[in-house]
Amino acid sequence: MFSFDQVIDRRGTQSVKWDDTKRVFGYEDVWPMWVADMDFPAPKAVQDALQARIEHGIFGYTVIPDSLNEAVCEWLQRRHGWSIDPGWLTFAHGVVPAVAAAIEAFSEPGERIVVFSPVYRPLFDLVRRHGRALVFSPLRLTEDNYVIDWDDLERNLSGAKLLILCHPHNPGGKSWRTEELERLGELCLKHGVFVLSDEIHADLTFPPHRHVPFASLHPELARQSATFRAPTKTFNLAGLQAAEAIIPDEPRRRAFRRVQQRQGFFTLSPFAVVGAEAAYRHGGPWLDALLAYLQQNIDATVSYLAAELPALRPIRPEATYLVWIDARGLGLSEAELKKQLLEKGKIAVEFGSKFGQEGNGFIRLNVACPRPTLEEGLRRLVSALR
Repeated sequence: MFSFDQVIDRRGTQSVKWDDTKRVFGYEDVWPMWVADMDFPAPKAVQDALQARIEHGIFGYTVIPDSLNEAVCEWLQRRHGWSIDPGWLTFAHGVVPAVAAAIEAFSEPGERIVVFSPVYRPLFDLVRRHGRALVFSPLRLTEDNYVIDWDDLERNLSGAKLLILCHPHNPGGKSWRTEELERLGELCLKHGVFVLSDEIHADLTFPPHRHVPFASLHPELARQSATFRAPTKTFNLAGLQAAEAIIPDEPRRRAFRRVQQRQGFFTLSPFAVVGAEAAYRHGGPWLDALLAYLQQNIDATVSYLAAELPALRPIRPEATYLVWIDARGLGLSEAELKKQLLEKGKIAVEFGSKFGQEGNGFIRLNVACPRPTLEEGLRRLVSALR
């Protein structure tokens, strides 16, 4: 019913992933497996809804309809078993802008904000840019994936204002367990720390793992947190710029909206509204097929590296389409890794130091692409580092 094998040329479409490598890496002729968007078309239902909106021909200021709120609520209930009040919802142009607004709304300059490391870089860059005190709590890498250092975390939570949780974890692909989230919630309640939970990759969790929204655990944790998510990662709609902030606590929700108003946020584009609603209402079967295909890509990546270059240790993601690879066994510095991958292999990946000090010696590979694209990328990766 759904096929993800078709290779579509994205060059010349102002694609950050394919057309911006010269600015980011200094090379134009590299195979891009870096930034987290997919080389798959959006679901047909989304394309059809957007086409119908285009055919109307007028694209003026657009009201966010109640039907979009309803679609989000129904999706959360259906996919994650989380029942929310539509009144908790506020929309934004992206998860990163929403987290930025939350930092401004819920903390003051100089206050401490705890972030796990390694982690998606904007989550800690935003802390610094807002003049807050950034506190890293390093995660510990086990044989399978990352775990929280609970003693270190509790020390860091003392006196902190906020904690930013990346859930599922990027770059490690960890789907945090219910017991981990509950323990984290207990510590945050104990120390009066409000949680900003970035759950943009939630829908990309692979069975048998299950995404548990942090705020769904307990009403007290719902009041002590804000959840940020979007259809953009799930359905490859990043260019539409749409995201949701779910803030059950009314005074904090009002504070968040005041910040958005100061920043000039007014509404979403007509394409964001139409695309998001179509995705949430009709995209479930497409997503199920996508997850199966991504799982096969991950299996192929792990198997290929084990056979061809076992010094590379990929961490099998439980969620996301990003494979975090421990390259420390090669004995190369990050500068040497970059030189060999970009100059010899002609392949662009994300390099680990971008995700914090604990990412040194790692690379992040985006496997959300047709199988022929993945195979070419893996061939380049191994030929560069063998």
